[in-house]
Amino acid sequence: MMKKLKFCLVMLFLMIKGYGQNEDAKISPYTLPEVLKTLDGKTVNKISDWEKKRRPELLTLFENNIYGQMPKSYDHISYKVVNEAANAMDGKAHLKEVDIMVERADKSVTIHLILFTPNASKKSSPVFLLINNRGKENTDPTRKVKSEFWPAEMVIEGGYAIAAFHVSDAAPDNKETYQNGVLQLYPEQLTVDNGMKAIGAWAWAASRVMDYFKTDAAIDFGKVSIVGHSRGGKAALWAGAQDQRFAMVFSNCSGNTGAALARRQYKPAETIKAINTTFPHWFNNNYKQFNDNVNALPVDQHMLISLIAPRPVYTTSATEDLWADPVGSYLSISEAQKVYTLYGKKSGLSPDPPPANTPIIRSISGYHNREGIHNMTAYDWGNFIRFADFHYFHH
Repeated sequence: MMKKLKFCLVMLFLMIKGYGQNEDAKISPYTLPEVLKTLDGKTVNKISDWEKKRRPELLTLFENNIYGQMPKSYDHISYKVVNEAANAMDGKAHLKEVDIMVERADKSVTIHLILFTPNASKKSSPVFLLINNRGKENTDPTRKVKSEFWPAEMVIEGGYAIAAFHVSDAAPDNKETYQNGVLQLYPEQLTVDNGMKAIGAWAWAASRVMDYFKTDAAIDFGKVSIVGHSRGGKAALWAGAQDQRFAMVFSNCSGNTGAALARRQYKPAETIKAINTTFPHWFNNNYKQFNDNVNALPVDQHMLISLIAPRPVYTTSATEDLWADPVGSYLSISEAQKVYTLYGKKSGLSPDPPPANTPIIRSISGYHNREGIHNMTAYDWGNFIRFADFHYFHH
């Protein structure tokens, strides 16, 4: 009897450890909006119908209800290399620091880009671009400070270029000062309820870095991956949905209004109301209408991931990061497969979330649930590299 009890306790521990959550928690029944059904009720079963009708519909719904409009026009963009070291990282990499200046209506904003390209490569390199929402020391160009959050040496060793810009250049992550960046170029966005705010501004800035990459012969422009963690992971998904020039999207522990389903309302996890109350500057004003009525939202996050199709996407969770709802994040990427299937892209996702530290790599949609806390680590980056290797070089 004791042996049996011990076995049951061990199994229960492994289940909780593996999935990162105790699924016995009360989750109210919910129905997800159907990704392949248009607003006028038609079922989408052809790529042309998805691309011409449903995809634009969904982009507009996300703009109007959550992330805000994405302004496309500006008067001028210019690039200036402000620091360069051809033999950085003990000769392994070429460092460039580039100021990307965008002007509109006599106002300008400068996005400061840090870029390392591998010297071992004789041709243009694929690149990982990080939206850095942590301290600038995490992307130290001098490499005096080295951080697992942006393990530049490891990425260079893997044959990739690595780049980053800091969110504060695009929109300070502060409810009082978020408008002191990109939004200076688009003041009209601050006067409308579906106007862009901070997360939209970060995604906008990522697209301006893409504009620069097109001009840099050291970068393989067809192989640019966008990476973000937490709030940066929300912005990475939105950037990838908006800008189809990003070849691949990596969203790490992005949780509510990132990869996790909003309608699940898993009790220990963040809610729309919580995120809008604490961070009112991230999303547009219209999003606040759904604080107490999530089921009225015309979209959910599986639809955001589906907007990245047919390009590869990889999302992550962490076992102790219940706030970001690991299971809800897995269900979201699984639901998005309907659109990938439309493109004939086969998924390697399992029916249930995989155990901890069991990455799904050989798939159009990748995922892992890392043991540990809300963070981005060398383990996460190692899997990002493996996933990119699979799609760029072995697939």
